[in-house]
Amino acid sequence: MKLVETTLVLLIMGIMTIAGNTIGYYFPMTEAIIGYLIMMVITLLGIALAKFIPIKLPMVFWISVIALLSTSPISPYAKVIIDYTSKVDFLALTTPILAYAGLSIGKDLAMFKKMSWRIVVVALAVYTGTFICATAVAEVMLRLEGII
Repeated sequence: MKLVETTLVLLIMGIMTIAGNTIGYYFPMTEAIIGYLIMMVITLLGIALAKFIPIKLPMVFWISVIALLSTSPISPYAKVIIDYTSKVDFLALTTPILAYAGLSIGKDLAMFKKMSWRIVVVALAVYTGTFICATAVAEVMLRLEGII
């Protein structure tokens, strides 16, 4: 039953993604639908692998492995997959995901209150560290490439 619920959530997210993708970023709807369905199948396969393979690795690992293998040069379908999935804009994809994450956090508001003010300090430290490290990597790479 969990797989049915997951598929339903992914379909609802897909509808929101395709709507935002078409309205906000002007990508063709039919190609974006195919691209999203490809991403959804890769995600569902990764979820299935995480459940059935006895090695306990995170679901994200299995999804990433399938995505990497399906778009690598060894895959005969890599070009097609990349062509279609590139029609789904990243921001159109992340907006419904972040909305869903916000709703799930709001659902556990009592637990969030127990964490007190310390969670804010930890979150700010994580965000700041991530930003500074990403900026440093970008700076180094841009300088090595001679762009800046």
